Amino acid sequence: MKETAISIQHVCKMYHLYEKPLDRLKESLHLTRKQLSKEFHALQDINLDIYQGETIGIVGTNGSGKSTLLKIITGVLSATEGDVSVNGRISALLELGAGFHMEYTGMENIYLNGTMMGYTKEEIDEKVPKILEFADIGTFIDHPVKTYSSGMFVRLAFAVNINIDPEILIVDEALSVGDVFFQTKCFKKFDEFKAQGKTILLVTHDLSCVLRYCDRAVLLNKGQLLEVGSPKSVVDSYKKILARGSKEHKFQLNHESSQLGKNKLKLNTDTIAYGDGKAVIHDFYIKDGNSKITNTILKGETFVIGIQFSFEENLHDPLIAFTIKDHRGNEITGTNTRIEQVDLAQLKQHTVYTIEFEQEMNLQGGTYLLSLGCTGFENDALAVYHRLYDVTSIDVISQKDSVGYYDMNSKVRLVKTEE
Repeated sequence: MKETAISIQHVCKMYHLYEKPLDRLKESLHLTRKQLSKEFHALQDINLDIYQGETIGIVGTNGSGKSTLLKIITGVLSATEGDVSVNGRISALLELGAGFHMEYTGMENIYLNGTMMGYTKEEIDEKVPKILEFADIGTFIDHPVKTYSSGMFVRLAFAVNINIDPEILIVDEALSVGDVFFQTKCFKKFDEFKAQGKTILLVTHDLSCVLRYCDRAVLLNKGQLLEVGSPKSVVDSYKKILARGSKEHKFQLNHESSQLGKNKLKLNTDTIAYGDGKAVIHDFYIKDGNSKITNTILKGETFVIGIQFSFEENLHDPLIAFTIKDHRGNEITGTNTRIEQVDLAQLKQHTVYTIEFEQEMNLQGGTYLLSLGCTGFENDALAVYHRLYDVTSIDVISQKDSVGYYDMNSKVRLVKTEE
């Protein structure tokens, strides 16, 4: 049986919000019988067990309660109701500046943080070389951290947090300010921690990161825990929240009206389909190099993705798109009519059109998932008219695979140099 690293039971966090600072004073001094504050529930009855050795991703829109939950877990905040129990030493990288004294130098902050974690000076002395090597900020280590750029700050903060031998590592969005090389170094460290059986709790807007590194994911929205499950399932649910105002509906296989191809393809009966209905995807197909409708495409051949659709209302700036993902939900490739500079704004209402995307299959051999969508922008906000997530698969047959997701069709030459 798995050991619990963090247990969260019925946790609530409520704040009193005041229109004016004076109202807070009046209420605290009981100068009025009228309640001058409004209750804001940042977290509502959160229940979650995180097990030792798990990597958990927490996703949600801004204001959903992600950072509040982490602060309660780490003891920075107290819960209004409920209990949190932690089994193991926590190292937390929250917002920039947390746990650091801005007037102290980087080196002084290393010793400050180590002391706060319960280490002796001699124990910190042993860890300093690894911290300096990982942070790689040179002579700035002897400068006050208030002079650091955000990138330098996160380098030092992360280096300190991973080198104090945590059993539980908590990271809240901080890595987004680092450069790509430092982020790569950090994720390699995540892999090491996972191999060592350590627990990682990660809050991020990088959904690919959640899909790649996490064992489970948690979806928070407006202070409520909506879903705990596989990263792919949670990410799909989160994307529906991002598409505000969308209505979910089951994807129906209407063979009688299908004149193109979905009744000839291997389909996903658990397809997630939703949208506000201002446009409808009626049918679709995948054609191989011989114009045959099929799920199977040979690597290197030209193939077509066709989408049959209609607009039920006049739409200002609609676009049709497809995305190809791997089995974990990572988006590998895709395009849309806007990228391809095809204007759909002049199309008539209630008229069925078919658009075709023709491309060369350069993905490695394997099975991929195809998603389709019709979206647009209304008042600078994304509007989802109709989306079909993971509606069917594409099986790529290959006689030669290179490294990674796709093949750059390298041409190899051996050139003899003069001795």
